[in-house]
Amino acid sequence: MIAVWYLLAALVSSAVLRPEDSRKFLTPFYSGSSIVNSATNGTGWFAPNAYVTVYGTNLSASTRAIRGEDIVGGTLPTTLGGVRVFVSGTAASLFYVSPEQVNFLIPSSFRPGEVDLWITRDGTAGPKVRVTLQEAAPGLFQSGGGVIVATHADGSLINGERPAAAEEIVVLYATGLGRTNPEAIAGRVPSFAAPLLRIADFRVWLGGEPVDPTRITYAGIAPGFAGLYQINLKLPARTALNPEIRIAVGDHLSPASIRILLAPTGPAN
Repeated sequence: MIAVWYLLAALVSSAVLRPEDSRKFLTPFYSGSSIVNSATNGTGWFAPNAYVTVYGTNLSASTRAIRGEDIVGGTLPTTLGGVRVFVSGTAASLFYVSPEQVNFLIPSSFRPGEVDLWITRDGTAGPKVRVTLQEAAPGLFQSGGGVIVATHADGSLINGERPAAAEEIVVLYATGLGRTNPEAIAGRVPSFAAPLLRIADFRVWLGGEPVDPTRITYAGIAPGFAGLYQINLKLPARTALNPEIRIAVGDHLSPASIRILLAPTGPAN
């Protein structure tokens, strides 16, 4: 299983920010346009129990990623390197902090609607930014070049040397897929699988075509990693080379132009 802090710290591409504010040297500085979904790197794409990245300046005095000793009694830290993130007054779980980037998890206890986000560094608060949480905001984690992070059934990474093959069961990694059954506990590392509450509305699209839902053998929380979702998918018998892949929960569809490395066997069906 890929470590969640690797996904958050290493797979989120950098944003180009031009903050214009004299206070940026004194307080944490960021804006609505610099708060993004950690998987898609897109703004305005947020949901409860989803990873979020804030880009800015003066966010932290040092660079610090979550470590094993930070997780006490199965509970994730809400303070890292003197940094805290608040979602409408609730302290969020943190995974990575640096002077220009903070990665955190929106608490699973929230429901769709507007919330205020803000960062504090050693007690100094940055601006409150209002964002809208949707029921789901699906995004597949990427390894660069528009290619998703996915593994073979044995846990080895799908890459150019070992692409996926037709009829193979692969594991995809995502965020923002919404509520599960049983419900995720905010701030807790899950110890067991929990399928999506709206599993009947979950779909995978491959090469522009919907995959037969019976080929989705699991979609839900990845045990051992708070906020990380996994999808176990049996690939179709016929596939195109490196097709576009998208996932959806109801009307909430992940961004286009993301590919999975897949050996071709003919047109996908």
